Amino acid sequence: MNSPLTLEALRTLDAIVRRGSFAAAAQELHRVPSAVSYTIQKLEQDLDVQIFDRSRRQAQLTNVGQLLLDQGRHIIRAADELTLLAREAATGWEAELRICIDTLLDPHSLYPLIGKLQQRQPHTEIRLSEEVLAGSWDALHARRCDLVIGADGPAPHAQIKTHHLGSVEFVFAVNPEHPLTRCAHPITPADLRSFARIVVGDTTRHLPARSTGLLDGQSQILVPSLAHKIELQRQGLGVGYLPRHRIREELAREDLVILPIDETRPVVPIYLAWQGEARGQGLRWMIEQVKQAEWDPEYGLLLIETPA
Repeated sequence: MNSPLTLEALRTLDAIVRRGSFAAAAQELHRVPSAVSYTIQKLEQDLDVQIFDRSRRQAQLTNVGQLLLDQGRHIIRAADELTLLAREAATGWEAELRICIDTLLDPHSLYPLIGKLQQRQPHTEIRLSEEVLAGSWDALHARRCDLVIGADGPAPHAQIKTHHLGSVEFVFAVNPEHPLTRCAHPITPADLRSFARIVVGDTTRHLPARSTGLLDGQSQILVPSLAHKIELQRQGLGVGYLPRHRIREELAREDLVILPIDETRPVVPIYLAWQGEARGQGLRWMIEQVKQAEWDPEYGLLLIETPA
């Protein structure tokens, strides 16, 4: 059976839905809008189905269209993975290495290592991402990345391999002019209710989301990364716990001050993690390099200098 479901057609459908319009999809695919429309219309004709409902102002997927999209994305992902495996089998090096750096870590400490890897194998495309809380484990579990640096807490399943990097200490830090600095006693939950809590949103898509340090009735400001949280608390716009190693400079400049609090957060173990057996040379090299790093509670992850 000669199926009209080509990778080109499936990628076109995926781009239209992700980008929200035929014109935006055409821009992403470097094609003219008429070519994108023709691809979908031809697929509809060949399959004798309606993929988009065009009776409304903006075309929407039909049930059949949604089925094609959902299953087609599995096919696209499988084809991409097969392409990468073929290139990897030929050279031993990955065509692409996807590294997730958990928001708990300062990514700047890892940039020299990225540079060394690029020197060793300039043809491997390195893709960095940032995830929060369960989002790091979710990215690895769903194979959106090949390696996670700094995931906290236990791995979601036994197939994930881990290496303990260290334990992060959290402190309750605020702007030095914040009203809480005038409290004569250790901060209590009652003292906190009047002030917004700065919360970094969990980026998980499939695993259960996690949250920390929230009180009933307390307002919150949701931010996408720890860097945003640090900056908002530095400006006095909210309160919350912060990793001590991430605010070392702010504490030294007295942009933030640590306050005593009744309920201190326990230290959090963080891990280097990867999915099953590490196949590619780039992934294996990166794992070994990070394994040699040392953890300092004040400075975070300290990389050992090795030749490129």
